[in-house]
Amino acid sequence: MKTLIRTTLALALTVGAFPAFAAMDTPVGKWKTIDDETHEVKSIVEITDNGGVLEGKVLQVLKSDHGPHPTCEKCDGERKGKPIEGMTIMWGLKKDGDEWSGGQILDPSKGKIYKVTLKLEDGGKTLDVHGYIGFSLIGRSQEWVRAE
Repeated sequence: MKTLIRTTLALALTVGAFPAFAAMDTPVGKWKTIDDETHEVKSIVEITDNGGVLEGKVLQVLKSDHGPHPTCEKCDGERKGKPIEGMTIMWGLKKDGDEWSGGQILDPSKGKIYKVTLKLEDGGKTLDVHGYIGFSLIGRSQEWVRAE
């Protein structure tokens, strides 16, 4: 009976521990986006895994120069004039070593789409989001902070 109780307790502790560990070694989850110029929290983005391909959606805009519920006025096509909250702004990322790459990211304030790489830092507490055109050496990075 003692063995059964120990095994059950060990299994419960193990199962409870792995989700927390897994959450820190993947970008999947909710993130506070930090403006690389003003260093202010701008929005909350949720990154999801769709069969090994990551995408990110804006859950909430916290700070905007265009009011509390801004729309993507500078976007082209189907995104033009649509609310930024609820919009998918990042897509197509796949794991490549210790980073995720091969995807694209939309900057709603400029209406431009860039190539993007993601890299976890600080034990998974922060995310380096690097957008670029052409070569990844040229571009700009933002640090996002895990919101969970």
